[in-house]
Amino acid sequence: MGRQWLHAKREVAGLKKGQVVGKLVKEIMVAAKLGGAEPAGNPRLAAVVEKARKASVSRDVIERAIKKGAGIGADKLVMEHVVFEGYAPNKVPIIVEVLTDNNNRTAPEIRVLFKKGGQLGAPGSNKFLFDHVGLVDAQHADPSADIEAAAIEAGAQNVELLSHAENDDIPEGTAGARFITERGDLHAVTQWLAENSWTVVTSELGYIAKSFPELTDEQRQHTGEFLQTLEDHDDVHRVWAAIK
Repeated sequence: MGRQWLHAKREVAGLKKGQVVGKLVKEIMVAAKLGGAEPAGNPRLAAVVEKARKASVSRDVIERAIKKGAGIGADKLVMEHVVFEGYAPNKVPIIVEVLTDNNNRTAPEIRVLFKKGGQLGAPGSNKFLFDHVGLVDAQHADPSADIEAAAIEAGAQNVELLSHAENDDIPEGTAGARFITERGDLHAVTQWLAENSWTVVTSELGYIAKSFPELTDEQRQHTGEFLQTLEDHDDVHRVWAAIK
């Protein structure tokens, strides 16, 4: 769903280290702004900080990003969240989330990328094709862990198995799952999982497509290349696509 076309391994391998660091720093700032500066009480922040450490982001950079996002000190976060809607090649609906400190620069750049193969729509033109939900990817050391029971107890609306092949932050030999929540329940579900032996990998609001167009392998590859071009832009935070 959503971003299966882009596995975490491909995401890291396909971007320069500077781009990876920049995106992680933005995620840290947003997580700190939404949930506070203490990773122990902010599972979403804890997850992205761990991901940043694995990507060799320095402690100083992580701490500055947390302080900026949480508004601690003189350097406050000034970041605009902008959503673009449109279609990738082969009429695949997409939603592109951008985090930028200068939308006058970023918006024209995104429009240029769409002209290379996609179609940019007006605000609200295709959001109805997606469900806006909370998404928590997590893993449990016990491969026999009951993910459905965990979802019920955590308060999630649904849960899906998640393998190492789909997200390489899920170690092989563990129970991986994607918990789908109501938007307002994201923090509570994330907190419950973190307190009950689950390691949270990502915790964020996202979009799940309600249906998926039928594509040939060639069409899927063509669409994926366009989506990768969008993802490679420094200010693009997430690309959600109706592609399996």
